[in-house]
Amino acid sequence: MATLHHNITGEITKELLAPGDDTRASKVSLTNIHGTTTCTVELYIEKKLTGKFYLIKDVALPVGATFIYSGILFNNKADEFGLYIKLTKGASETPAVDVIIQ
Repeated sequence: MATLHHNITGEITKELLAPGDDTRASKVSLTNIHGTTTCTVELYIEKKLTGKFYLIKDVALPVGATFIYSGILFNNKADEFGLYIKLTKGASETPAVDVIIQ
């Protein structure tokens, strides 16, 4: 079963939902939980042979801010698309984001 709650720390690309997880998503909530630094977020779906399709790209998420992406109707029952997040630091500190998939 897919994990729908993630605590992500560091400059990282992380798979949130793997292809074939059989999970439906209609909303993704991203909250910057770092105490002092903005981070940059990318959220995308990817099919290995087709490539990336961005839902959000290079969005600066300020300290304590929550971004809710509700434009998604995603069902990865078939072994095609996965849902991914990429974090990069906005300053010299390590980014930290909580993700909730609904």
